[in-house]
Order: sequence, then structure tokens, then C-alpha cells
Amino acid sequence: MTITIGQVMDRLLEQTPLIEPTVDSLRAGSAQKEVKGIVVVFMATQAVIERAASLGANLIITHEGTFYRHQENMQGAQDDPVIYEKYNLIDRSGIAIYRYHDHIHRSKPDGITLGLINALGWSPYVEEHLPAATIVQIPCMTLERTVQYLKEKLQIAFVRVVGEREMPCSRIGLLAGYRGGAALVLPLLMDYNLDLIIAGEGPEWETPEYVRDAVHQGRNKAFIALGHAESEEPGMKELAERLREQFPALPVHFIREKPLFFVM
Repeated sequence: MTITIGQVMDRLLEQTPLIEPTVDSLRAGSAQKEVKGIVVVFMATQAVIERAASLGANLIITHEGTFYRHQENMQGAQDDPVIYEKYNLIDRSGIAIYRYHDHIHRSKPDGITLGLINALGWSPYVEEHLPAATIVQIPCMTLERTVQYLKEKLQIAFVRVVGEREMPCSRIGLLAGYRGGAALVLPLLMDYNLDLIIAGEGPEWETPEYVRDAVHQGRNKAFIALGHAESEEPGMKELAERLREQFPALPVHFIREKPLFFVM
């Protein structure tokens, strides 16, 4: 049976009430085209698009924008040689790109955060799912051991940490993606009596500096920045697994990009 790109999009959207306005949309290609294969990614980088083409896939489902802006407004970008080359690659390959960001975050619980929780094996310790965070209470570990655990489970080389290595961690707030700012985090630390915040990223001069001062005052607080992609890729990997179940006749691949940053 023929499955179109539009049918795959409809299946994704039927699990969450429609959101307007939203960045979720078909960024390249036609909804009427038959799907030959699906690639699910955190971000449709140049290397990912090339890999998708080599796999014979013609639909990429990406969480973040393909052209480096959240709203992906292309005004004035036509003269940029990097954008021009990437746009031409998409056009030549005939690959459709669907942005799936807002709706997966608005599912209950947040599908991206849930993927992170499952990857860490912390689902038995969930205390409460909030719209932008999840509160967990895990068996107590030192901050240093918690960092080691995160690196092992998520298969990442490094994280960035504020706090004392030997401080005990049990009550944790998880915030996937760009949710590490003070407006979200500081009320969580107070209202839920948290020891540790684990976030993808956020302004460095907000939550990390708050935690630095808290530690200086002798308070048991810490902050870990996993990286944006590192915190959200597990949710997209779980999405790929669900799509394999929903569309068993289609090849569905999850592609994890190489880490963006390295430590010198």
C-alpha cells in the first residue's frame, strides 16, 4: 500500500492537539509524494541529508530547523554560500524535510523529555511531569558519579558542570533543550527543593551563575549542561522506534550526528 508524506505527517499530528502558530511544517518536498524511506534526526545537517540520500530515504523528520534559525525565515539568506549549497543539495536529492518540534514537546508528557528519561532509566523515579520539566527523585549519588552515569547512559564524551563534586544528588529537575534559563529553573529549585538541574543548554550568565553563588553560600545545588542535541536526541530516537511500529512496511532510520563541539 502506498504511504504518502502527508499520511506520515497526519499520523504524527493526530497524537497531539493542533498548535497554532507553529514551526512544524513541511519545509521541502510535497505531501502527496510516496514515502520510500524515513530518516529521523535531531537536525538535518548536510551530512545527514547526504546519508539519507545514500539510504534511499526521501523523508527526513527533523526536530530543529534546517537553516539555523528557529523560525527559519529565509529572507536575506539567499546570498549565503553555505545556505545556498545546502538548499541545492535538498533540491537535487528530492528529499522532503518535515520539521517536528512543537507538537512532540506539547505531547503529555513531553515526548522529547520522556525519551531522555527512558534513556537514563529514570522512569521509575519520576515524581511529576510539568509542561517544560520533569521532577525525579533518584537513589542518592554524588555529583561526580551522576556525571559519570549521564555520560555512560547517553554515550557522550563530556558535560559542563557547576557544583561541588562530592555533593549528594537525589532530587533532580530535567529540562531538555533550551530550557536552562533562570525564568524556568529558579522557581523549580525553590518550589521542589531540588539538588540538581540537568538541562540541554541556556544562558550561561543566568542559572549557572545562580548555582555558583548558591554553592558559595554553602547550599547543596548543582547544574549540568548536557548540550542541546545530547538532551533531545533520545526523544527523536524513540520517535523513530514508534514510526517503525506504525509503518512496518517502510524503512525507518535514526541518524545520530557526530558531536558538534569538542574540548581542546
